[in-house]
Amino acid sequence: MKTARKLRVGMLGCGVVGSEVARLLIANQDDLAARSGAGLEMVKISVRNLQTPRPGIDPELFTTDSDSIVDDPTIDLVIEVMGGIEPAHQLILRAMKNGKAVVTANKALLAKFGAELFHASDEADVDLYYEAAVAGAIPILRPLAESLVGDHVERVMGIINGTTNYILTKMYETGATFENALKEAQALGYAEADPTADIESFDAVAKAAILAGLAFHTQVTDEDVYREGITKVSADDVSVASEMGFVIKLLAIAEANEVHGSDEETITVRVHPTLIPKTHPLASVREAFNAVFVQCESAGELMFYGRGAGGTPTASAILGDLVAVARNRIEGSLGPTETDYADLDIAPMGVTKTRYLIRLEVLDVPGVLASVAATFAKNDVSILTVRQDGRGADAELIVLTHIATESSLSSTVKQLADLDSVKDVLSVIRVEGLSS
Repeated sequence: MKTARKLRVGMLGCGVVGSEVARLLIANQDDLAARSGAGLEMVKISVRNLQTPRPGIDPELFTTDSDSIVDDPTIDLVIEVMGGIEPAHQLILRAMKNGKAVVTANKALLAKFGAELFHASDEADVDLYYEAAVAGAIPILRPLAESLVGDHVERVMGIINGTTNYILTKMYETGATFENALKEAQALGYAEADPTADIESFDAVAKAAILAGLAFHTQVTDEDVYREGITKVSADDVSVASEMGFVIKLLAIAEANEVHGSDEETITVRVHPTLIPKTHPLASVREAFNAVFVQCESAGELMFYGRGAGGTPTASAILGDLVAVARNRIEGSLGPTETDYADLDIAPMGVTKTRYLIRLEVLDVPGVLASVAATFAKNDVSILTVRQDGRGADAELIVLTHIATESSLSSTVKQLADLDSVKDVLSVIRVEGLSS
């Protein structure tokens, strides 16, 4: 098929993802041209080190001068896969100011400066696409922005970090400790040498902010998201959860909350280890796979599942965006722009309604259950189930609560820790997915 026009593409960065983008773009030029209506030619790639081997890519394409890409008037489209905040932030702004459509996979940047970037793309009348920023190859952002835009999203709940899901899967399936499961993930390349961004949930927080902004048409930044990592999840926690019919997953949850006494809504956005029933669709998501569960007023429950990371899956999403912006460029149109018309308030974590599973080490003496139950009652938190296991001279109490506000539950836990009969609060994990 002959195309009427060629579009020149520049790329910022060429690591694992960028290398796959370049190889696939070169290998599939004819198909991509047929789908986009334009020939897509990779003409320049900026990298930090020209000496790094990048098999299958013409060395003549590489430069260390990123400015020469964003300021080149002959380049139509820019792909940003360099990561980090700066210089990616300023380079993308310059590229758009210079009339170039941008495709990015930079979740951290979007979670911090998304509103500024979307405004800049509107001002410049250019596209800014970023499907690859959340959940790799899984198409979730465009469905939220386009397919479900006529519906009212009530809740988004997802496994959006493959490293932590791999670790928790191994702890559940093999009984491994957190430390041993992390070492295995690192050995297999699922976790970085410094895994902090993953295991402390910073990566998932950035993605949660992006999902929440799209779902609720509101500006959400990473600073608006409540965060807990998985480093405190123990093998005992996983074992107890399994015995009670649950699995532990690191979930990102964005949900609408009704404001008492009014028709207004607020939203809360949070990322933390979560117990979900083994029967829940997210419970079967294993290893490094991702899944996003969306609950809508009219469409009901939807789940998007697939590979959430890796060079080739992420490159697939980037190339999908590239074809879309190329089509728009040829047709002289723009894709849907971001909307924050709802401008919902982001409520503090304390108003969130959830459940807790609380493990307590207590003295095995008469009256312990009564004092624990009284503490729950004093905070208006109702107990759903309680289990007591002997531990030598002591005992372990496992308490599952009914739904209550986070502030009430948190206050309960603090007061339990102060009881003379409670030796230690072993763990506190939120619970989702149970019927009210």
